[in-house]
Amino acid sequence: MGAPAGLRRVLDDLGTTLLDLLHGDPDAVPRLGGVAIHDPIDEPELPPAALVLGVGVGGAAATITLLTQLGRRGAAGLVLRAPVTVTPAVLAAARESGVALLGLTRGATWAQLAAMLRVLLAEGDVGAQTAESLGGLPSGDLFALANAVAALVDAPITIEDRSNRVLAFSGRQDEADRGRIETVLGLQVPEVYSRVLTERGVFRELYRSTGPVLVDPVSPRDGAGALPRAAIAVRAGDEVLGSIWAVLRDGLSPDRARALGEAATLVALHMLRLRAGADVQRRLQADLVSTALEGGSGAREALHRLGLADRSVVVLALAALDPVDGVDVAGDAGSANDRQRLADAFGVHLSAVHPRSATALVGHAVYGLVPVTGEDADADTRAVRIATDFLDRVGPRIPAVVGIGPPGRDVAGLAAARVAADRALRVLRVRGGAVRVARSDDVHVEGLLLELHDLAEARGDRPAGPVARLGEYDAAHGAQLVPTLRAWLDAFGDVPAAAAAVYVHPNTFRYRLRRVAEVGGLDLGDPDVRFAAMVQLRLLDL
Repeated sequence: MGAPAGLRRVLDDLGTTLLDLLHGDPDAVPRLGGVAIHDPIDEPELPPAALVLGVGVGGAAATITLLTQLGRRGAAGLVLRAPVTVTPAVLAAARESGVALLGLTRGATWAQLAAMLRVLLAEGDVGAQTAESLGGLPSGDLFALANAVAALVDAPITIEDRSNRVLAFSGRQDEADRGRIETVLGLQVPEVYSRVLTERGVFRELYRSTGPVLVDPVSPRDGAGALPRAAIAVRAGDEVLGSIWAVLRDGLSPDRARALGEAATLVALHMLRLRAGADVQRRLQADLVSTALEGGSGAREALHRLGLADRSVVVLALAALDPVDGVDVAGDAGSANDRQRLADAFGVHLSAVHPRSATALVGHAVYGLVPVTGEDADADTRAVRIATDFLDRVGPRIPAVVGIGPPGRDVAGLAAARVAADRALRVLRVRGGAVRVARSDDVHVEGLLLELHDLAEARGDRPAGPVARLGEYDAAHGAQLVPTLRAWLDAFGDVPAAAAAVYVHPNTFRYRLRRVAEVGGLDLGDPDVRFAAMVQLRLLDL
């Protein structure tokens, strides 16, 4: 992959379009350690030489205070929303702290910036990687490639995937039109533009053609200032991987067309390398996370490679539910992409919480390992908040649940935490999404009942005893003795409340209760009998 991503690399790739350097020496930070989001209530742990996103920070006083804090914590840079209030006092604080100050262009979102930064900084996160090059450029470095293509065709360009998401863009975007600026700031072709292109048949022609396609200006908003485009599909054999789009002011010359054709071949190689590298990284991280959670002989080495050795770790287990009836969709082959997207989103979310978090899709569940400090109760509470925040952001499109285990302090403790998280996750699945997040301690009894149910099924045990006799009587005579017993137990023997729950008169309920005792042979005054009946009813519900 490419060279280590320092502040200079970030500014070269994202500068002028997304970021402006307000103060600091970009060459003083040869390698950034990670990205963190400032939270004044719950300060995140910062990696060395972190680039901190100051979401919601404004005004000179708040900026000075944050620069001072970040300087003590070894941060490399602070990004604030433009326009940034840069006073002499702010500049003095930046100089004293040694923290570079950057401004985020208005119109770009923090989520987009965080995603782009993590792409640039992701190299070398897991395992060793060997530097490679394709066509004289670092393998998979689409931003360097975009700038090279822009120089060849003498026009600002974007490299996009099949869904019109921007994978990389060149410099000189200020020479383009409003539509291109909106595309780059949003990292996605705006729907209003893509709809016009679809109606014109541009995408159909683009993906059928082997050469560049000329695209007339698209100006659906104000009808002014739009420029023509030249686009070419990026292919690997018969598969269309994406496309290159160049904004042209003076037409598509034969030299430009030839340069775009050659660039498309090189971009295809880089995109394939990126895809292969991402798959390898996912598999490697999944293997390391799985090995760490199993607690075997290789667990300590796996934790060391993940950067989690000798730290307390909370295990979060995430699974998607069927949006219709709450049934787990893990066995549906069509849900594989949704599970992977959910895993990727979970990984981004956890990495914002702690830079050394590790996430992987293992089997049909996504496991997140989050390092924690402090007391266990605080760790559990924070884990619940992390999981709830993520599910709130995902929304109802992919309903999901998260089970949380206790902090694992060593290899054996981490394996036990995984078991506890799995138990909590299973309870939530059985509940069908009525509750989205649960700690293992919150659902301990329900988890034990599920395991008891599994044991009975594995041994082939059939329902027996008083509750079984009541069920057989109900089936033979159309009676309601089992519901009567359940309502009475749930109401702690309060007959009027139990009768209201099953919609009968209290006298009718008392008669049925006497029949329960007679047919089932139950001594309802015996607490052991009542407990046994309650357990049997819960198992029947399962």
